[in-house]
Amino acid sequence: MGAMEFEPDTGLTNDDLKPTMRDQRTLTGWEMASLWVGIVIGVPNYYLAGSLVELGMSWWEGMLTVTLGNLIILFPLLSTGHAGAEYGIPYPVFVRASFGVRGAHIATVIRGLVACGWFGIETWIGGQAILLLVPDSLKPASLSRTISWLDASLLQLAFFFLFWILQVVVIWKGMDGVRRLQKYSAPILIILAILLLVWAYVRAGGFGSMLSTESTLTPSEFWRLFFPCLTACVGTWSTMALSIPDFTRFARSQGDQALGQAIGMPLSSAAYAFIGLAVTSSTQVIFGETISNPILLLPMISTSVPIILISIVGITLAVLTTNVAANVVAPANAIVNLNPARFGFRGGALVTAVIGILFQPWRLYGSSETYVDTWLVGCSALLGPVAGIVVVDYWVLRRGVLDVGALYSMNPVSPYWYFRGFNLAAIAAMVVPVLVVIPGFLYEVGILNSVPAVLVGIYDVAWFITFFSAGALYWILSSLWGRTKMAQVHDPLLLNSSP
Repeated sequence: MGAMEFEPDTGLTNDDLKPTMRDQRTLTGWEMASLWVGIVIGVPNYYLAGSLVELGMSWWEGMLTVTLGNLIILFPLLSTGHAGAEYGIPYPVFVRASFGVRGAHIATVIRGLVACGWFGIETWIGGQAILLLVPDSLKPASLSRTISWLDASLLQLAFFFLFWILQVVVIWKGMDGVRRLQKYSAPILIILAILLLVWAYVRAGGFGSMLSTESTLTPSEFWRLFFPCLTACVGTWSTMALSIPDFTRFARSQGDQALGQAIGMPLSSAAYAFIGLAVTSSTQVIFGETISNPILLLPMISTSVPIILISIVGITLAVLTTNVAANVVAPANAIVNLNPARFGFRGGALVTAVIGILFQPWRLYGSSETYVDTWLVGCSALLGPVAGIVVVDYWVLRRGVLDVGALYSMNPVSPYWYFRGFNLAAIAAMVVPVLVVIPGFLYEVGILNSVPAVLVGIYDVAWFITFFSAGALYWILSSLWGRTKMAQVHDPLLLNSSP
């Protein structure tokens, strides 16, 4: 007996949420890899790698930490990316299978809010990088004074908004503009990253001097630092581990999305991490101090006008390629999913950009400790349980089979209707692990003066705790409350369908 056909509900679909057609699935493996190169080569990823040296690790300890984190997060990236390439559906639609057609809003809003915060941080980075490269003679002193209640100067805010406007112009061109930006920027960013490494090599007198900075940590101090830093490395890409279907839905085949990700993400991230670690280590030799923030480093490299202009172009491309792809597409689709009849991709992206301002990113982007321990680890605690639930639902319970028509239906007999559109098993499995890590987070940000050491340890590995515990709890609850209904047929537009 064939599967029931479901009529699409207007409240669940529009042109941006519909499955991609065959002629839209043109993303090659190389283009997928280029997407990752553009996302990886950015200031936050350099800063994360450099921060490991600033926090006391040697370059090879930092390299080990970053590489291991990348290999771990590659698993959920490929797991969720499969659904996008197989069914042509974006993340907000994919997550309806596990959370329900209405409950999916919870998962998409969480992912979207984190991305909005990231959008603000990246925009702040881009604006401040260009501001630092502008000669001091062109900066009015009256506008450079920090406003105490705002914790920023008018000049800083002006460059922040200028960079914000530049990104909105790119966003307004839609997904085609995003894909073209990634494709053509990747080679330029690779060249500029190599030039930065060459500069450090020449100034420091070779790799021997560049990599001579040794660890300042005792074995026990290293392990206390290693686990939260590993979690931060995983947390950096925990957003993309959820929303990668937004891109793989345009892949030409499963092979293209899998190979493009398997090559583009870990290799480019490892190579760029090495540059960040090596250059940061070399600053101790060159300047006598460790400088992990590339924004502060660039003005110290040269005052030559051509070099300044190249640096501005490099920073602009690095921020744009990372921000537009990683931090706009997902929240824009989440907003579209909230009200498909009112919002399209452009409207959702514009709302994302506005929310990014409200996050006041100049307060979020602070010291290495704040950036790693509070922002990255904290975000991973929110996103880990969603990833665990989605992976278990798609691969363990459903064996990779979805009823695409039912994902767009409010019919009560749909396998994704659950309880009035909400999968209570998924919601419970998400909330419980997050509650466990909250005390450690509150201690980290200074709200609680003391908590049991075990809770601090749990927070240090928040993504791992929430990912695995939420996945296991979801599987148990789904088994106790009745096995999740299985889809029976593939959609006729699937890549693996018969013609």
